Amino acid sequence: MLRRRKPELLAPAGDMERLKMAVLYGADAVYLAGSSFGMRSFAGNFSPEELPRAVEFAHSHGVRVHVTVNTMPRNGEVDALPAWLELLDGSGVDALIVADMGAFTLAGRYAPRCERHISTQASVSNYAAARAWYDLGAKRVILARELSLREIREIRERTPADLELEAFVHGAMCVSYSGRCVLSNYMTGRDGSRGECAQPCRYKYYLMEEKRPGEYFPVMEDGKGSYILNSRDMCMIDHVGELMDAGLDSLKIEGRAKSAYYAAIVTGAYRHVIDDVWAGRPADPVWRDEVEHVSHRVYSTGFYYGYPGQFYEDARYIRDWQVVALVTDCDTAGLATLTLRNKFAAGDTLELVGPDTKPFAFQVPLMEDMDGLPLREPKTPRMAFKMRLPEPVPAWSILRAARNLSPKA
Repeated sequence: MLRRRKPELLAPAGDMERLKMAVLYGADAVYLAGSSFGMRSFAGNFSPEELPRAVEFAHSHGVRVHVTVNTMPRNGEVDALPAWLELLDGSGVDALIVADMGAFTLAGRYAPRCERHISTQASVSNYAAARAWYDLGAKRVILARELSLREIREIRERTPADLELEAFVHGAMCVSYSGRCVLSNYMTGRDGSRGECAQPCRYKYYLMEEKRPGEYFPVMEDGKGSYILNSRDMCMIDHVGELMDAGLDSLKIEGRAKSAYYAAIVTGAYRHVIDDVWAGRPADPVWRDEVEHVSHRVYSTGFYYGYPGQFYEDARYIRDWQVVALVTDCDTAGLATLTLRNKFAAGDTLELVGPDTKPFAFQVPLMEDMDGLPLREPKTPRMAFKMRLPEPVPAWSILRAARNLSPKA
């Protein structure tokens, strides 16, 4: 019988704004990349000057910081690793996520205060591999996304109890095996294994016959185009109890390249569901609904219960909501200062959701600019303005509008 444990909630942080959102909306830990050796080179990431500030902010809220060093470095790049690892160690980083054996060994030498976690890029798919990494000094392995819940249970049963197991539970899935894809490199020169994936599996493809150049034939029968590489997004929020029962120590949300809004909403949803399930309460359905409020592809349960299948109808993302403003301050009477993200006006119906705050709808009243003059419609991007809300809410609460932003199929 496996020991049930309350897992860590590990959220993505592509830059400082996304880190703050993940922390304030309930993450136990965040994972991010510095300016080198990370698998998401287009996520924004953190400069050497920003890293200590990011760690300080997270630690001040009791949140751990894990940094990715999970590319497969070439000879010349390895020479720069010791200095980079020493900087991470000195910045107070809690754990390093590594995939390359050389990087793993150097991390033990040059970042001795940091735990070493084995990246999903290493494709740990069995208990023997997990044990081998543990014997070499790994604190945690991040399991391959292609494993079933049954296989995870067996790995947990056949590995040391103090080896931590982490698994992805939400977000985009790679059409290849744990990211081992050469399609991006072949088509664009950008290597997916070096943090530069152009995601050509999301492209729309047609077939051209050799002797009929210029004539394009849809691979699908209905003529919409080819979606033969479509992967569904993963969503395990309905199965948090089973993830706990499998003995996982950390539930990981994918999405360092996604928006601060995504980091906030998905983190907040899983935070509440984990807390409800652990306390023996039925999960509040409002939080299950929240993961439908972010940009996503059609959801599946990944490989946890068998092959997830592909989605052949179209290649679009579902985008039904748009952030219009962010609360920067709010007094006890509900008078808030906000900054504008997208246009809206008095009389519009919006939803508000915040840190530990259930979403609620309200009609926008007449607002004021920062000089106290009446304001019907804030129009200047990032401008500050005042609004009386129906109730006081925490800073970093989000105002959003229902708007269908999904591209046409």
